[in-house]
Amino acid sequence: MRPYHIATLHDLQRLAGMAPTQHPGFLVTRLEDLPPLPADYPTEMSYGFYHIGLKRNLNGYVRYGRQRYDFQEGVMGFCAPHQVIGYQSDLPLGASGWLLFFQTEFLAGHPVAEQVERCPYFQYQTHEALHLSKAEEESLEAIFENIQQEYQRAIDAHSRAIVLSNLELLLTYVERFYSRQFLTRQSLGSDLLTRFEQLLHQYFQQDDLLRQGLPSVGYFAQQLHVSSNYLSDLLRTLTGRSTQEHIHLQLLEKAKNYLSGTDWSVAEIAYALGFEYPSYFSKLFKTKTGCSPTVYRAQQQAN
Repeated sequence: MRPYHIATLHDLQRLAGMAPTQHPGFLVTRLEDLPPLPADYPTEMSYGFYHIGLKRNLNGYVRYGRQRYDFQEGVMGFCAPHQVIGYQSDLPLGASGWLLFFQTEFLAGHPVAEQVERCPYFQYQTHEALHLSKAEEESLEAIFENIQQEYQRAIDAHSRAIVLSNLELLLTYVERFYSRQFLTRQSLGSDLLTRFEQLLHQYFQQDDLLRQGLPSVGYFAQQLHVSSNYLSDLLRTLTGRSTQEHIHLQLLEKAKNYLSGTDWSVAEIAYALGFEYPSYFSKLFKTKTGCSPTVYRAQQQAN
């Protein structure tokens, strides 16, 4: 059965039994102020708009794909349009926090539109939620309250600008807090880094890279059960390099070993490394090392 798609904020309000908003483009509410969800409310859905939630004491699980995750403490989750998410039907009972929804069109022409577009955590999976300290939670609560105040006011010429400025501030705080989480939850991050490095090493130890092809960021994310964006952000915080940069470094080390330890042609090395086109290998090698494979081999032979 296909997930139910909630295309507009009006559709969301109608389905959830909420009062219609006077503000086109965004909706904010406290979780504890939500009416009980009707019996026919969908438990697996996607939205046609963005969603940010600050949630405490959820009564059950949130599902992303086939996995379930339990959250009892304060966490923030983010959902981009058309991501599929699932809920237990009585999830909001006894829960507290905030829900913020906004249409893409509401952001048009404002700098926050680019900020939202480049925010990787809107593509994170549910179990990659932002875990907040009490002080962090209080900082974000104040911003949600500012947005709600505007939501409850009559619309004027400044309403949209004030809401979007608060959204911009909210996302800036979130970027800071996610960077903190990658560092303070270091045991989890270090374990993921170790497993990634092991997988990367094992991949390039294979003898059939020609058949396997070059590994993608998505391949390692899938093996580690995290999203691609989360993996790259965590690695960049812990090591200063993205997933793709780690892949390229391992690739170049193997290429250098072939260039200095075999008499294979550059094309043969490219194919052995999984490249479909030798010219792409040569271009990547020169970009990363500053010299072509042929020049690198000559330098090694001269030493």
